[in-house]
Amino acid sequence: MRHSIAGYKLGRTKSARIALRRNLIKQFFTHERIQTTEAKAAAIRGEAERLITLARNSANGSDVEKLNARRLAISKLGDNQIIKRLFDEIAPRFATRPGGYTRVMKLGPRRGDSAEMVVLELVEE
Repeated sequence: MRHSIAGYKLGRTKSARIALRRNLIKQFFTHERIQTTEAKAAAIRGEAERLITLARNSANGSDVEKLNARRLAISKLGDNQIIKRLFDEIAPRFATRPGGYTRVMKLGPRRGDSAEMVVLELVEE
């Protein structure tokens, strides 16, 4: 039994799971909307919201805190262009919002394997 085990395995090895989450979050921040399965969306939603909160809170910090926040985000995503977009474009939009930056809308089952499909998108105010 999997008592007290957090997270989603998604039928992958640890390295493949980390790569999948990293790529999905990069695509999410690039396009601000992605279509994926419900399980994958649930797996990345929390981490994406935490990264937005990190970027949003670092705007009010000192230069050292800003640099530290960017380094933490780079360690999660590994791409400077996405980090620049996250800190300069996405986070300022949510400066007054206390949380809940993403929305999941169900699309119905996928035709090939009946996997539940959803659209994960950033909330526009």
